[in-house]
Amino acid sequence: MGGRGRSRTQRKHFAQSRENNWKYTNNDSEHQQNRENTNSTWKSFVTQNLAFEQYYKEQGIVPPEEWGTFMDCLQSELPAAFRINSSSQCYLEIQAKLENDFMKSLLEEGTDGSEVVAIKPLPWYPENLAWQSTFSRKQLRKNKILERFHEFLKLQNEIGNITRQEAVSMVPPLFLNVRPDDFILDMCAAPGSKTFQLLEMIHHSAEPGSVPGGMVLANDVDVQRCNLLIHQTKRMSTANLIVTNHEAQHFPSCHLNRSYAKGSEPRETKELDIDQLLFDRVLCDVPCSGDGTLRKAPDIWRRWNAGMGNGLHGLQVQIAMRGMSLLKVGGRMVYSTCSMNPIENEAVVAEILRRCGSSVELVDVSSELPQLARRPGLKRWKVQDKGMWLTSFSEVHDSRRAAVVPGMFPSGIGYVDAPGHGDDARRSHLPDNGSNGDSQNGIGMVQDPAATTTILAEEASTLPLERCVRIVPHDQNSGAFFIAVFHKLSPLPVIQKKPCWPGKMTSTGNFQSQTFPKVKDINADEVEQVDSVGNQLSEATMDDADILENGKDEAPLDANCTKILEEKRLQFEPSSDGRAGPELVRGRGKLQTQGRWRGVDPILFYRDEAAVGQIKAFYGIKESFPFKGHLIVRNSDISHVKRVYYVSKSVKEVLELNFLAGEQLKIAAVGLKMFERQKDVSAQCVFRITSEGLPLLLPHITKQIVYASPVDFKHLLQYKSIKFGDFGDTEFREKASKLQFGCCAVILNKDNKTLSEPQVDASTISIGCWRGRNSITVMVIELDIQELRERILMYLEEDSDSSLLENKSLITAEADKIVKAA
Repeated sequence: MGGRGRSRTQRKHFAQSRENNWKYTNNDSEHQQNRENTNSTWKSFVTQNLAFEQYYKEQGIVPPEEWGTFMDCLQSELPAAFRINSSSQCYLEIQAKLENDFMKSLLEEGTDGSEVVAIKPLPWYPENLAWQSTFSRKQLRKNKILERFHEFLKLQNEIGNITRQEAVSMVPPLFLNVRPDDFILDMCAAPGSKTFQLLEMIHHSAEPGSVPGGMVLANDVDVQRCNLLIHQTKRMSTANLIVTNHEAQHFPSCHLNRSYAKGSEPRETKELDIDQLLFDRVLCDVPCSGDGTLRKAPDIWRRWNAGMGNGLHGLQVQIAMRGMSLLKVGGRMVYSTCSMNPIENEAVVAEILRRCGSSVELVDVSSELPQLARRPGLKRWKVQDKGMWLTSFSEVHDSRRAAVVPGMFPSGIGYVDAPGHGDDARRSHLPDNGSNGDSQNGIGMVQDPAATTTILAEEASTLPLERCVRIVPHDQNSGAFFIAVFHKLSPLPVIQKKPCWPGKMTSTGNFQSQTFPKVKDINADEVEQVDSVGNQLSEATMDDADILENGKDEAPLDANCTKILEEKRLQFEPSSDGRAGPELVRGRGKLQTQGRWRGVDPILFYRDEAAVGQIKAFYGIKESFPFKGHLIVRNSDISHVKRVYYVSKSVKEVLELNFLAGEQLKIAAVGLKMFERQKDVSAQCVFRITSEGLPLLLPHITKQIVYASPVDFKHLLQYKSIKFGDFGDTEFREKASKLQFGCCAVILNKDNKTLSEPQVDASTISIGCWRGRNSITVMVIELDIQELRERILMYLEEDSDSSLLENKSLITAEADKIVKAA
């Protein structure tokens, strides 16, 4: 999206400059003037661009009578927005605190003449899970409620209970209609807010301790942005996520060899439920010029130019077509940008529909999210190149036809024979897929290149582009966004390689088409913008046949699935010296343990039966919990495993498929860290349960569990290590002393009830501890302690039980000490 590719220093300077721009507004002009007088080098961002205004006035993205309101909104500060993590154990308590505490308190202050704007939920987001607030730093400093609200948001964001995200950025995942068992691909995922949102959707209806059947594969081209994506999603603590590092337009198909995939191998010998990596839902939130984010990124005003959108059009089509080829029949794909430019929006959608024909339908989503203010897509637009307005491809000069392609225009027609613009050898860019009738999108894909084409003064698309969604800033005080929803009706047509200008001669004498050649002869600003948006433009382009059918698999055509799986598993079995199997050299049909990707840790299934058996026995893990075959490690030396990760069944299937297909996926992160090696040699089990893994595993363990009263639980949070004799509850003291040496789970017994067996539900509050010789020690970081404190206080505020209310004042007093210690 807009702003991708900045260095850390550039991002820091930009954030500081943006803060200065909004901090010294018209309401504080005197302060701003003093700042400018004392520091002559300080300048605020200019929030206007004449070229921008002329371009979008000509495109007609808003009616002329709304232009003033539109520009005023773009030049104002963007309201802050955040989303409650619906898969969090305490999301209902957070929601209640926002509604019953902060919202009501601010409304009451407003009735007393204060100018404080109350926080409010976004009306179009389901279940009041997304909120918006508008207050300045000046208001924050003066209002105690806002200050407390701000601190609350910061803590909950660090913990992962809420996610700060621009309001319009939350919309695309909602149109995917995600189900818990869906396989979802997020093609351009960093920084990860939408990925987090997708994970929330598949986990929302999951019971405590259960793992959804679906998964999210989040991809990004930039390694550093992948690290940001991993950091963002780490707060989710999920076993249903894979993070990969690929160019989106060349994302691997990751399927078995064709003879096997077509069923030459009997079904009963297959050990995998899937033989090709396809997805039920695809989110195609492509790199773009980002001018829809002007309100939060005012630096775009200065460097905006029309060439930014032109330079990205080809890449956007390639990414969208790749996503469509990876989508299952019957699946849904959302294409979105944070740009207002029709060259990046409607022109890309129209080109997808032309290429896919009757295989794909543009979905009318006007009845979905009814409270979301939206406008229909454009059917008419122009292309600006080198300052000249072009209404059709016939007006493009020969020297510019590498940069301006037919797909940028509403009709998409490339066959022209205009005087002074070339010879008779030019052909249409439209592929012939052999279809003769009209498609679901209202067009027929077969066109006669010799037919006479009438170019109107201004072209208009005949496709149903009004089904697209345009969000403009002044409708609901937001940023701008574009969304198109596709439904795949049948397999994509195999696109023939036809003589197509421009093209190149192959060794067999045929022309190989290059639908999107490398952009040449563009100005320096355009090159800088394209490079800054992710550095994804590649000289090597995949033709459509390769996009639809990747034939570069490394597995031999006559490979036996069972045999390959067994060979792979032998590599993961520890040898007599405790190390993994030998490293194999990569070659045609060869497999290896270290992985094919340099600089990326290998992924190995953890099959040390002795260690796994010890873990199961020590914690009393139930047989009903899917445990065997779901553990992975990221280092090949089995004897020195430090961390063990847990993966869901869906992720496990993808990993096994990836091994069989020659490790085509470059996986940066996968799985939920569930166990970590502890150095205490006296422990019965050297692997402790991590704080991330405890919520998932807790309902499935029968040993090493003890219940603490609110007072004893509070003391553990405060002092972090307590000797058995210092616990107030006699029963807790006796049971804790009988635990085996090693990791244990301490659960808050909120009602002080006598429990004959462990009881775990969505409201359970627990903490990972270590049972030493004479004490219980907390094994979590300070941030987790703060989270538990907040949860206890929120629970007490909601609960009316007298026994808990008696302890409330005591816990509240001690909580202040915990905060100071943290």
